[in-house]
Amino acid sequence: MSDALQLNGDLVDRARAAADAIADDIQRHIDEHTTDTTERASLRLLGITGVNEIDVPLVNVVVEHARSLLPSGILRPFVDLMDRTGRGAQEVAEGVAAGELTLAPVPPERCEGVEARAEALAREGVARIDAVRARRNELVATVGEPPKPYVYVIVATGNIYEDAAQAKAAARAGADVIAVIRTTAQSLLDYVPYGETTEGFGGTYATQENFRLMRAALDEVGEELGHYVRLCNYASGLCMPEIATMGALERLDMMLNDSMYGIIFRNINMQRTFVDQYLSRLINARAGIVINTGEDNYLTTADAFEAGHTVVSSDFINEAFALRANLEPWQIGLGHAFEIDPAKPDQVVYQIADAQLIRQLFPGYPLKYMPPTKYMPGDIFQGHIIDGMFNFTGILTGQEIMLLGMLTEALHTPLLQDRYVSIRNAKYVFEACRHLADEISYKPSGLIERRADEQLRRAVEQLEHVRSIGLFKALQNGEFADVKRDPDGGRGFEGVIKVAPDYFNPFFAALREGRMSGPPRGTERGETTAGDSAVAGGGD
Repeated sequence: MSDALQLNGDLVDRARAAADAIADDIQRHIDEHTTDTTERASLRLLGITGVNEIDVPLVNVVVEHARSLLPSGILRPFVDLMDRTGRGAQEVAEGVAAGELTLAPVPPERCEGVEARAEALAREGVARIDAVRARRNELVATVGEPPKPYVYVIVATGNIYEDAAQAKAAARAGADVIAVIRTTAQSLLDYVPYGETTEGFGGTYATQENFRLMRAALDEVGEELGHYVRLCNYASGLCMPEIATMGALERLDMMLNDSMYGIIFRNINMQRTFVDQYLSRLINARAGIVINTGEDNYLTTADAFEAGHTVVSSDFINEAFALRANLEPWQIGLGHAFEIDPAKPDQVVYQIADAQLIRQLFPGYPLKYMPPTKYMPGDIFQGHIIDGMFNFTGILTGQEIMLLGMLTEALHTPLLQDRYVSIRNAKYVFEACRHLADEISYKPSGLIERRADEQLRRAVEQLEHVRSIGLFKALQNGEFADVKRDPDGGRGFEGVIKVAPDYFNPFFAALREGRMSGPPRGTERGETTAGDSAVAGGGD
């Protein structure tokens, strides 16, 4: 905007101070605990993959075998076993799974040598991530970038090969980001399935092989189109750090990664979730992956007009957690949504106020704006107009990642041609209004500015209240999305482990050390031609 909203700087400072205090309090809990999946992710970072004879992932077998050792960390006894047997990490994992090898505490006289080797192996594991990030930078520099905002669409067939075909069609129609929806309830599995999959429910299993297949398909179509096509999946649920590891190794570009989504919407234990999100975000930071947070979901269970300030509060909290995990602002895709009831007079005016507020509070962040879902009507023509107003609000307020709404979302899983129509809608609005924001200003003390000021004030009040009682208590009280959760309940609580004084995991330091900085840079190639292709996708 040539003349943006006049926000109260003192309120902004108070919001960040409260969010920082909230995150610092939780960080103490994080530092004092590990989890099953944190230890499994560490083994994956060593290069361990595969399953045993009954399809249980080897990393699960090893961690379960060594459960009594986990308070001190899996890596010291595991690397000691590598040293004593002369075998590589994969061979040792296979030997443990076969019952041929046993993990045991490391005697003090061997600890120094074992730790030195583990630190070297951690650096090698991180170097593999660095190489993948460098390859992304090289490709973006070579084939170029599409213009922003990125057009983000979804594929969700359950079959990775069909997903790949539909993703390529989506890219040819103008999509810039392809998100592969996970099969229903994968977030509740305490293991990561292995290999390619062709049967899923409401989506496709997130596996490393599926990531590899989709990445290859998008690289192929990106070269054809003359711009890099980004791939997104979900680093959330009970295996958050493991899926982040897989995404880092297979060159995913975006990952859904929220500090509280799994707690609120999947009833995953909050103590576990906060520990897991820390390592997963360290991995995403190192890999140059953009995270997307899930504040939009709050407005599907709570009223978007009355509870819009909770999105602002959560964005501040997610920002604080992300910065503590080494993510740079360009990697922090904070979420919000266009979910106010269309029957409310001045609905779009209020939506603009909320979107512009978040845009100004988080400058330089690639905000992810979510489309209307809660009030989408069965009338597809009315729904298409509502989606058009969402697209208009997004381009006007400078959102960078636009998940497109679908005109048939209230009726059925959208078809290929439905995605195509939605992309045409978005492309028209984005180009027709590309420089509109530079030509207008907001009325001082007008409806938009008053709404934004009210939202900011209410967010500050909430954040300072949460700081006073603690985030665990706030989640227990249902202060986000009107959903209450028990700090000692939910899925995965049994996998939370208090660490011993001698806990050892060199990956935390290795992920922070000597990393490259900044987003990949490419020449913007302008619009792609939609042609007659179709596109697949669905609601997030």
